Amino acid sequence: MNQPSYSFGNSFDLPAAGGGEDLIRETTTQAFAKDVLEESRRQPVLVDFWAPWCGPCRQLTPIIEKQVKAAKGAVRLVKMNIDDHPQVAGQLGIQSIPAVIAFVDGRPVDGFMGALPEGQVKAFIEKLAGPGGGGEIEAALAEAEALVASGAAADAAQIYAAILAAEPENLPALVGLARCHIAAGQADKAEALIADLPEKAATDPLVTGLKAQLELLKQTAELGEEQELEARIAANPKDHAARFDLALLRNARDDREGATDLLLEIVKADRNWEDDKARKQLVQLFEAWGMTDEATLSGRRRLSSLLFS
Repeated sequence: MNQPSYSFGNSFDLPAAGGGEDLIRETTTQAFAKDVLEESRRQPVLVDFWAPWCGPCRQLTPIIEKQVKAAKGAVRLVKMNIDDHPQVAGQLGIQSIPAVIAFVDGRPVDGFMGALPEGQVKAFIEKLAGPGGGGEIEAALAEAEALVASGAAADAAQIYAAILAAEPENLPALVGLARCHIAAGQADKAEALIADLPEKAATDPLVTGLKAQLELLKQTAELGEEQELEARIAANPKDHAARFDLALLRNARDDREGATDLLLEIVKADRNWEDDKARKQLVQLFEAWGMTDEATLSGRRRLSSLLFS
């Protein structure tokens, strides 16, 4: 593949902010189904999980409210204080805030964590509300992500490297390149890429997700063989420990759907098995895969359906 030649401009355009206070509301655990699940069947609904003590939440709130109003009814914003109403956030596997999850047709379809810059919030809402553009950096990142998803990690690595040549501190490109190293069996190089990140970047959800993926690789190295675990499950369908270990092995060879299937089987059969271990592991996998990964979105939808059915 030829190395791309991008100018890496960055421009996001949305309508100017206007009215729209009716587009924003607070919700509760009891009202969540009506305010979010039902409403999302009419138009996309963003759910902003926040807490009064959360500094980044206070940074994000005025930005996201402004851009929701600017969208002029294309999306709605529902805010949920997780201190007062922790149940929904816990069931969706949200472990850090601010976290924004987009619901469409009663299901979570996209999301992000952290107090993103206003340009990225604009782009997120524009993507959810309808067609729109982003800068060439965003286009390059999207192309690289598609290549990774198709198994062409080496080609994706070239794009990430080109982005980093233009923007050495571009965190999505840095994490993307590290994931390419992991796909090539070079976890040590991935660890080296993030070893010297400043504290602020080291706690970014992209980096914590990568760290979770590296931790899963170490965890998997201590497991048995797939055939042995499959035989245990065949002999005893209630052997959730074998099914759990097999899910980790499936994830290690990038069978994300297979790993999700196995863990959801445990959740469905025995939600409280080993202190909700299967759901917690799913949450760790979602974190490792990334908030916008297709396997994460699909897995969150299926988990949500299971928990809210």
